[in-house]
Amino acid sequence: MISAPDCLPHIDATPAVPSWPIPSIVLTDVDDTLTWEGRLPLPALDALYRLEAAGIDVILVTGACAGWCDQMARLWPVAAVIGENGAFVIERQGRHLHYHDTQSSQARTQHQQRLYQVARGIMARFPELQLAQDQCYRRYDLALDHGQEVEAVPDATVEQALALFHEAGIQATASSIHINAWIGEFSKPEAALRWLAQRYGLSQEHAKTRCAYLGDSRNDAAMFRQFPNSIGVANIRPYLAQLEVPPAQITQAPGGYGFAEWVNHLLPPQAG
Repeated sequence: MISAPDCLPHIDATPAVPSWPIPSIVLTDVDDTLTWEGRLPLPALDALYRLEAAGIDVILVTGACAGWCDQMARLWPVAAVIGENGAFVIERQGRHLHYHDTQSSQARTQHQQRLYQVARGIMARFPELQLAQDQCYRRYDLALDHGQEVEAVPDATVEQALALFHEAGIQATASSIHINAWIGEFSKPEAALRWLAQRYGLSQEHAKTRCAYLGDSRNDAAMFRQFPNSIGVANIRPYLAQLEVPPAQITQAPGGYGFAEWVNHLLPPQAG
């Protein structure tokens, strides 16, 4: 396992650091991109506040459940949270939150019934997979734990479970800790582009030049493809061979320490 360094090094010179303008919006994954070993490191939280102070909006793009997304939108210095792999956006408006949904409550209830039906069959076949502990806080998707609270499940098992969801006509992807499954035509890049257009008036092409994206795993592939100004934290290295479009930069430090490393490169700390 990669451990956090005592200090934050400069961005890795391989691949070479592109000469990008400072982005006006930073999109970032959460688990193992902002966090590390299940916690939010102090340097990552400080980096979020430094981005806010610099006038750079941070939008979290995550598979995390609605309960966690609500907490992050309320307590962290972020402009919005795109949750459950693009199902909704939680926008912070002063001290209040506003939810932007993609499906009605009735549709979500029907979809949850179908998701549980398929997931029960998968868990019967692979008992090492378990419902995520935060499942009760989810509004759209169903999450199977393959490495958060359970012993790490082999990649082959994760791939077979994904295939079974797909065969049932259900969208599914794997993060570093969960298999997320959902019914509906939404995804992280679609939700991000829709929100950037709705909230900031950015076209798809302008979004490519105005935004940066940070991620850590193979389920970030679609976002790396959509946003050329992309950064992988160090723990993405085992997945590089599986990515059609790798991130343009890779940090030396993992998780939230890598996030802070990149922000230090973007906004060098002032001496003294």
